[in-house]
Amino acid sequence: MKAIVIGAGLGGLLSAARLSKAGYQVEVYERLPITGGRFTNLSYKGFQLSSGALHILPHGPTGPLAQFLREVGADVEIVRSDTTTVRVPLKKDSPDYSEGFRDIPFSDFPTLLSHKDRLKIALLTVSTRKNRPTGSTLQAWLRSQIKDEWLVKFADSFCGWALSLRSDEVPVEEVFEIIENMYRFGGPGVPVGGCKGIIDALENVIAAHGGKIHTRAEVSKILLENGKAAGVLVGEEAHKADLIISNLGHVATACLCGEALSGDKNSEYLKQLETLRPSAGIKICLAADEPLVGHSGVLLTPYARRINGINEVTQVDPRLAPPGKHLVMSHQYVAPENIKNLEAEIELGLQDLKEIFPDKRYEVLLIQSYHDSWPVNRAASGTDPGNETPIPGLYVVGDGAKGRGGIEVEGVALGVAATMKKILG
Repeated sequence: MKAIVIGAGLGGLLSAARLSKAGYQVEVYERLPITGGRFTNLSYKGFQLSSGALHILPHGPTGPLAQFLREVGADVEIVRSDTTTVRVPLKKDSPDYSEGFRDIPFSDFPTLLSHKDRLKIALLTVSTRKNRPTGSTLQAWLRSQIKDEWLVKFADSFCGWALSLRSDEVPVEEVFEIIENMYRFGGPGVPVGGCKGIIDALENVIAAHGGKIHTRAEVSKILLENGKAAGVLVGEEAHKADLIISNLGHVATACLCGEALSGDKNSEYLKQLETLRPSAGIKICLAADEPLVGHSGVLLTPYARRINGINEVTQVDPRLAPPGKHLVMSHQYVAPENIKNLEAEIELGLQDLKEIFPDKRYEVLLIQSYHDSWPVNRAASGTDPGNETPIPGLYVVGDGAKGRGGIEVEGVALGVAATMKKILG
């Protein structure tokens, strides 16, 4: 059996590693000159910056991605982060950090509520594990339960960091799946070697089982025979296969199918694709001679203008920076209406960093934006159509087809695992 994987991003390489281990003859075609897509390292001034993801796995060494890596035999060390904190002003109602701030543990966010609301949160935590709220956004549900804008700020910071969305854009049921996964898998961790440590390990697995990865090889068409996926066109050359896995997202994959998806029988699927929109964000990479965050987890910043969260991965792996240096990366959500004004969004993020790290010396290494065809996620969390397509033998993986409740790369792993279960049983 032969499988072709379109795209050598994380989802594509996870799929290729699992299928090659299962005995498939695997070929991966990647249009870029490098593998990893938005999940690899960029060497710059002695720092190992990332092309997308921030060298951190939301569920660390016990999460879906770590489990999948162990399943395929990828040799990656993942170190659990020591803590995740939330930076809040000393005065709760202060609009910024200018009058001082303190960091509280992530789990202590209810302490900023009244005693009555803390009790209500505790009761809701218990009751909603069995009776999940549905039919609204997270923000609307929070406001219907507790009249405190702190919760909205906290939710926006978390959703901005984890999903590149505001809390009024995320279905409440998706957030509760995310919370359930936090209980199930635990908090974040850092892979030694950063994103590329994982990509290199997956490439080794694929090669060990006879798989091949072709870079600078763009797939221009998905070939069908009798209505079933049967291969791909690369340049002028056709490559036949029994199975096609696309890491391009549903919309781009549909475009490669041409007229094959037209017709009434596929109309509902195509309508769903029309509603999908990618999520956008900005990452700012900093170099410092001293620790800025001071721990290896995430620092959430709900009172900032734009920055949602920050991490300092050199707390785990100092080799991601030159000797004596620290690598710090911030992430901020970009609203759809602000994508055309990225310079202003970047400036607001830079102003945030000055207030978040007052009296600290750092250098801005690189500013990266993710939107349109190079987004944070190809489909906003809770909206993707799953991994199957109307064409037999054609599946979609990656950040446009994540599992329910999957944050970032953990969702990619959940989606790939679900796809492999359908294919391999």
